[in-house]
Amino acid sequence: MFLPTKAPWISPGVVIHQPDAPVDTMLTTFADGIAERGFAVAGCVQGSDGPVDLATGTPLPGDPVVAAAQTLRAAMRDDSDLAVISGFDPFRRAADALAAEVGDGVSQGMPVLTTIADGNLQAWHEFAGTAGSLIPPALPALWRWWGPERLYRDLALGVAQDEVRQLVIGPRWLMVEGPAGAGLAYLPRNARELVARIADFRKMSLRQLADYSNSWDPLEMALGVAAINAHYNRFDLDGALGNGAQLFGGETGRVVVVGAFPGLSESLPNPQVIETDPRPGEYPIVAMDTLLPGCAAAVVASSTLVNRTLPRILRLAHGSRLALVGPVTPLTPRLHSYGIEILGGLMVRDAKGLGAAIRAGALPREFTRFGQYVHLRWSETAVPGLGRALVAGQRG
Repeated sequence: MFLPTKAPWISPGVVIHQPDAPVDTMLTTFADGIAERGFAVAGCVQGSDGPVDLATGTPLPGDPVVAAAQTLRAAMRDDSDLAVISGFDPFRRAADALAAEVGDGVSQGMPVLTTIADGNLQAWHEFAGTAGSLIPPALPALWRWWGPERLYRDLALGVAQDEVRQLVIGPRWLMVEGPAGAGLAYLPRNARELVARIADFRKMSLRQLADYSNSWDPLEMALGVAAINAHYNRFDLDGALGNGAQLFGGETGRVVVVGAFPGLSESLPNPQVIETDPRPGEYPIVAMDTLLPGCAAAVVASSTLVNRTLPRILRLAHGSRLALVGPVTPLTPRLHSYGIEILGGLMVRDAKGLGAAIRAGALPREFTRFGQYVHLRWSETAVPGLGRALVAGQRG
């Protein structure tokens, strides 16, 4: 497996807030959401009686600087994915005390999140230089700082250690079936290498296969994504019919479509289509940098998950409504945290039949013989960590 480094590092972030704002509550909500997904989080926040360990809720040494230093040491020792230190002054003083270790870490973008009253920004700039990020006091802003580059590991962390009941590698697509669902991924090139290793793959758990989504090898990446989908795209999933792209049909601004979707122009007025091999009237991939920023909405092909362009698209389309659509879409609310409003994917009904069709070289238009497209979307009701909730349907 060709694993990427643990980078991209999170640049050190500071939440700017009013002096009396309940920022510690927001930090706790965010950190708890990250930890619940399986990431390793270390931190200390200010409780009513002094510093509190973020993970256990137990009191820490009464001196905030000592508590911050203890937290930073633990984060570095355990190679944590995120360290949260409430209050810039305790963090800065603790960092100075640990200058050798933390100084190198900060220069590389050590994953530290702290807070600062808005009158002290100069102190932050003097400490972090150009490496730091200024974050508004809002949960969506924290998720943006966390970054869509981490969605692959996020998805894999949620996959269970279930048995793999079926692994099918065809000329164009592959399918992984677990005990509760089946998932697909397209093959970016000839899969002879995967076929030669198929006996070993079949001995692995669904989670072990999902971890291949961290690989830089395109074929291993496809295998990992298919395993992820086998966990989330359950046979009994409660989703609304259709891929959901039609929900953007009423947009009055620009709607950008990344990838080819037959018949989509009928539901979207004058979409700007971006394709790898553009036809007349379509745009090349390099046009993403121009067309996505400032668009009203974007409909993105799920193939971008396999070729690793999805994080870049999410960065470019930040602030726009976004749908991820296609047979490779993982149907899980974990993806909503990264700014994806609508998830339209394939829910397989007949895994045995679909496996046979994939071996025979079936194309995506034939997949609905063995399942159906459903979609999940946000609602406007609150949910911890997001401010929105997952619904099945087309209300709103």
